[in-house]
Amino acid sequence: MSSETLHAPRERLSTKTISMHQAIVSLMEELEAADWYRQRADDCEDAALKQVLLHNMREEIEHASMIIEWLRRNNEDFAKQLKTYLFTEGNLLEVEDEAEHRK
Repeated sequence: MSSETLHAPRERLSTKTISMHQAIVSLMEELEAADWYRQRADDCEDAALKQVLLHNMREEIEHASMIIEWLRRNNEDFAKQLKTYLFTEGNLLEVEDEAEHRK
């Protein structure tokens, strides 16, 4: 999988870039785990196990949310885009159009 390795020699990357890579890969893994738990819960016929799987899915979403917040706090580009799109209402492409016109 491409996310398991760096695409440039580690010694040529800044500490910030390596931290960003670690956060992004971790976010990908948390989202993948949430997806897996959701699929397993949908496929599960045991109600008690389904509850556990959904609980686990929510935990993974919590972890992903924490990483997203770390990205927002540590990267201006993420901060800008998250500020533009999160907690908006309506069509996201219209939100984008409005943001582009404010530039």
